[in-house]
Amino acid sequence: MPRPRNKEDLLKAAKENYETLTALIEGLSEKELSTPFDFSNQPAKKEAHWSRDKNVRDILIHLYEWHELLIKFPKNNQGITDKKSAIAFLPPEYSWKTYGEMNVMFWKRHQTTSLEKAKKLFAQSHAQVMKMIEGYSNEELFTKGFFPWTGNVDLGSYFVSTTSSHYDWAIKKIRAHKKNCAE
Repeated sequence: MPRPRNKEDLLKAAKENYETLTALIEGLSEKELSTPFDFSNQPAKKEAHWSRDKNVRDILIHLYEWHELLIKFPKNNQGITDKKSAIAFLPPEYSWKTYGEMNVMFWKRHQTTSLEKAKKLFAQSHAQVMKMIEGYSNEELFTKGFFPWTGNVDLGSYFVSTTSSHYDWAIKKIRAHKKNCAE
């Protein structure tokens, strides 16, 4: 599915990828759920996340924490009328160059979170994000510069990145784990 460029496509892609992801997780066997992720023998999988996340809980928590960033972003910038006063999407101690460290912090924060709790957090935050999308017009979501606090990116891009695109990433990762377990 191509990257959504309007509200209707965003809602559809987010819903479909969410449903695919949750069905994939629900269909995992006990072996697949209990076997730690291990992609160390696959040199093409060199990005940090391939070694960071060890199980389904880690993936769901990652998605949940990014939802939380998105949920806070418009709230933090309510009433902001210029780019200089904007509160960034990422916490102040991180940047787009160091967000990998933030992902590790999220991972560490949730090492005692259960899979069931992670599923609930993810489901709740997904519902909140979908409700937020519904509350914006297509113009508000996909017009660059509509909100000064989004900089040179449209707000919809943040929603795409934290929903449909991120869910697609999770689906691919879980499928790769599933394939490893079958071998």
